[in-house]
Amino acid sequence: MRLIILLISICVCMHLTGQDRFPDSTLVSNWFYQSKEADINAFGKKYCITDYGVVNDSTIVQTEKIQAVIDSAEKNGGGVIIIPEGTFLSGSLFFKPKTHLYMEEKAILKGSDDISDFAVVDTRMEGQSLKYFAALLNADEVDGFTVSGKGTINGNGMRYWKSFWLRREINPECTNMDELRPRLLYVSNSKNVQISGVRLINSPFWTTHFYKCEQLRLLNLHITSPTSPVHAPSTDGVDIDVCTNVLIKNCYISVDDDGIALKGGKGPWADRDPNNGVNSNILIEDCTFGYCHGALTCGSEGIHNRNIVLRRSKIDKAENLLRLKMRPDTPQRYEYILVEDIQGSAKNFIQIRPWTQFFNLEDRKDVPLSYADNIAMRNIELECNRFFVVEKSEQYRLSNFHFEDLRIKAKNGKYDVDIIDGLSAKNVIINE
Repeated sequence: MRLIILLISICVCMHLTGQDRFPDSTLVSNWFYQSKEADINAFGKKYCITDYGVVNDSTIVQTEKIQAVIDSAEKNGGGVIIIPEGTFLSGSLFFKPKTHLYMEEKAILKGSDDISDFAVVDTRMEGQSLKYFAALLNADEVDGFTVSGKGTINGNGMRYWKSFWLRREINPECTNMDELRPRLLYVSNSKNVQISGVRLINSPFWTTHFYKCEQLRLLNLHITSPTSPVHAPSTDGVDIDVCTNVLIKNCYISVDDDGIALKGGKGPWADRDPNNGVNSNILIEDCTFGYCHGALTCGSEGIHNRNIVLRRSKIDKAENLLRLKMRPDTPQRYEYILVEDIQGSAKNFIQIRPWTQFFNLEDRKDVPLSYADNIAMRNIELECNRFFVVEKSEQYRLSNFHFEDLRIKAKNGKYDVDIIDGLSAKNVIINE
């Protein structure tokens, strides 16, 4: 009995001291094992918005009144903004230091479908720092910021989506940002951020976007946007943009674009711009992905992603399990990526292709060379149409890929080992 207790203690100590490792052998810190949802009782006074003149009415835009509650909380030392049962319509809201958001179970915070209800601010969008529309919920330089509860944040995106597709009919070359539309949640320049429990649905544009954040936890979220009767274009579930130490755990994501996309900058000199940078130490685990373009996608605006793990997750009819978008106008490096312990179905197991949508070399005469290396995919059971959708290109170098313990049922299971320099395969079973 003493021996059993000793062995259990050793295992627990190994776990608590971070013996788990990222793909480059860096230890996973204890921070990643702490995944309790926020306790709002620790954040000070509670400010229920209906106590301050905000009414339960889905037809009245009440941005100013809700913002006044947030501002009052900050002025008085911080606290928790409570959205109670009911539906409350708003434009862009800005959270301040020491303020938090809590959504009660039957609460709905609904975004206005009139873009004029959203402020134009200095922000970040599609790998650029520029003036654009604020999100419905915004927090900049708000360390310790939390969103929690069981309620719903509804972007009310239908009108924006319809308008986008009408514009595309008239001008097939219009970009995502030509049709003006807000994101649902944007957090920037903040540390120790936690978003947990809530439903984030129907975003007009990207659903959640995190820029230059450190120690970010996304827990138990339900993130969705539809593919019918109207496609919800560019409604990425989670966009990670120049962030370090990120835990995404127990989330359900089904959107009409990428599930989790790693951003960071774009353009021929993107690696020289201090507004851009690396995403590192990203752990995605115990999640479920419904339809999406890629469960895990690097790009399209990404310059450096390192130490990325997707594990212990289920895939249900995604377009791609792993997708690497290689921009010919941007120097990129995707390295030390691990995908393991996955089950489900996808159109493609892995896709790596040049990404040529809306690219611009500007004044650069050469095409910057990009790299993807040290990519491992193991212990995966997947049903797919195509196993290996990887294109050879002079624009990038692919090296040191490892496939292990794969049980794949594919309509097309062929793969070309010559496309990748140092592709190894062990116990790979593909049934066509």
